[in-house]
Amino acid sequence: MAHTNDIILKTMTQLIAFILLGFSIYLFFAGHNAPGGGFIGGLMTAAAIILMYITYGYEKIEKILPINFTTMFVAGLGIATLAGIGSIVLGHPFLSQTFEYYNLPIMGETELATALIFDLGVYLGVVGVTMTIILTIATDSDAKEDEEKAEA
Repeated sequence: MAHTNDIILKTMTQLIAFILLGFSIYLFFAGHNAPGGGFIGGLMTAAAIILMYITYGYEKIEKILPINFTTMFVAGLGIATLAGIGSIVLGHPFLSQTFEYYNLPIMGETELATALIFDLGVYLGVVGVTMTIILTIATDSDAKEDEEKAEA
């Protein structure tokens, strides 16, 4: 493997990934009252992770982030489903929400809504399915190349 001088790419990736992750968290928490939420927050997080995979390579990021994205997708789907079923158990229509204001240490008086639980499920589901699809496509060509080399 040839040594490349990609210091600018690696430096900018650190900055851009940090900005993308911060913005995705903002979108996630703003989502139940303003544009954003679990879906777009999950896409922004996936974009940051994909940028890191492109910059640093599959093997290095797999060591740093040993996450099974398929399991993350299933967990997100389960959380979103349970958020809807929870309202039925309490005698309300499916996916009904409620909210309350809490005084949090750093953030002050903050509204927390049960929609946030559903958004968490959507967030995890979107990150999980997006990363599973992209990594499957990316590693599939490597597997085919390995098979072709083994046959030769």
